[in-house]
Amino acid sequence: MAGDVEAQLAALDITLPDAPAPAANYVPYVRTGNQVFISGQVPWIGGERNFVGKVGTDFSVEEGQAAARTVALNIIAQVKAACDGDLDRVVRCVKLGGFVNCPGDFHDHPKVINGASDLMVAVFGDAGRHARFAVGAPALPFNVAVEIDAVFEVR
Repeated sequence: MAGDVEAQLAALDITLPDAPAPAANYVPYVRTGNQVFISGQVPWIGGERNFVGKVGTDFSVEEGQAAARTVALNIIAQVKAACDGDLDRVVRCVKLGGFVNCPGDFHDHPKVINGASDLMVAVFGDAGRHARFAVGAPALPFNVAVEIDAVFEVR
């Protein structure tokens, strides 16, 4: 029987991707006590990089938001793996840290990372409201548009 969060995902017509494998010598998440730290996730879809390029040059703010939403789906997939498949164990999304690949004169980082923040609230309700940072970077791994890490409290 699907849990409350799985039912919400279905209501939003969202199918989570498989949790992406790490790209280097690190683990995708660390669980310590009642917290799960999710390593930086990028917009992988079906094992392939997407949204390659800079927001503000190659992508609009709205396309950057779509990239951030894609990253958020990967974050949720990682926390699901950390919770042995049971997203109802999530107590709260505590924090998101967002990096936007962009030129130096781009200043809409918060709008871009809203693509991830909005999804967390849509999926987890009030438990999806989180602390956050959103900053610009001159380059990100694989030249992707967005990278986001996360911290969750779990049961």
